[in-house]
Amino acid sequence: MLPFPSQDQTMQVTTTFTIEGYRIKAYKGIVRGILVRAPTITQGILGGLSNIIGGRIGAYTEMCEQAREQAYEQMIFHAKQLGANAVVGMRYDAAEVVSKGSATEVLCYGTAVLIEPM
Repeated sequence: MLPFPSQDQTMQVTTTFTIEGYRIKAYKGIVRGILVRAPTITQGILGGLSNIIGGRIGAYTEMCEQAREQAYEQMIFHAKQLGANAVVGMRYDAAEVVSKGSATEVLCYGTAVLIEPM
């Protein structure tokens, strides 16, 4: 696994295509972070019990949140490799990659840009 920075404060990330007070100086390209995650045995058991009883499945929520965070960090790492200092148009996507919910792919993507103050 690559050494991803956690919550890098020098990289601005937004779901919009502009950042107020900055102008885009250069577009560096599309960046992404992809993670495929399956629940642990404990998460699977707890999730199965919650599914029978009904209600929020906390074990799966935790697994999904961890997957989103790791995909986000991969995207940031990719943007830095391209020399960007911001990502605009950031989005998440998820898909089941193994039948019956055994694994989920989480994709975090956006456009890496070089910004400068106006």
